[in-house]
Amino acid sequence: MRIMDTHIDLSQMPSLPVISRQKFAEMIGMSEGIIEGWMNRGYIPTLLIGKHRLINLALLNKLALEQEFFL
Repeated sequence: MRIMDTHIDLSQMPSLPVISRQKFAEMIGMSEGIIEGWMNRGYIPTLLIGKHRLINLALLNKLALEQEFFL
């Protein structure tokens, strides 16, 4: 299992509870293809607004805080 660098500049975090996959990919330094794959597999919670599928940052944050990590 590969451990990723989890440093994210919190000053870049939007105040909205949702974000596009493009902005999220840019923010965490991953490709849009990787993010879309994670969205399709259910690894990242999403919200469908009309035809737009956005990442639910509020739920992602909640899930991350509840997650237990074993290093």
